[in-house]
Amino acid sequence: MTYILDDIDKKIIKILQEDARTPFSKVAKMLNLSESTIHMRIKRLKENGVIKGFYVDIDPEAIGYNVVAFVLIKADPKKYESVLNRISQFNEVLEIYDVTGEYYAMLKVRVKSREELAKVLDQIGNMEGVTSTYTMFVLRTIKELRSVVLD
Repeated sequence: MTYILDDIDKKIIKILQEDARTPFSKVAKMLNLSESTIHMRIKRLKENGVIKGFYVDIDPEAIGYNVVAFVLIKADPKKYESVLNRISQFNEVLEIYDVTGEYYAMLKVRVKSREELAKVLDQIGNMEGVTSTYTMFVLRTIKELRSVVLD
């Protein structure tokens, strides 16, 4: 079910996406609303799954995670769910997408070195149920948003 955002919800989300640590009192002043109204709206947004959490946005490259790759996977359809469950346990795999087309899933992998990437690829490629992989090594990131742009 889709949750319908009104203009106030959109403004609250925009403020929190810029700085999730913004106190409710400051958000209330910015929007000329009461602090309790802001509290209740944020609570409702969380309860309805619009706001999933509040996180620290770490620059992976600043702490040495400079190698990014996208890995496409083909798998035995009977073992596909098991493959995804095992891959989801890998700390190096940041994102997993179930996709259409020639491949079944697409992974975003981030590691510190090419050697670490090779180890992860070997683990995935040797996994029971994986029939083939195709890896794309990221040379540079042009655009990467961590927030949703609301209209």
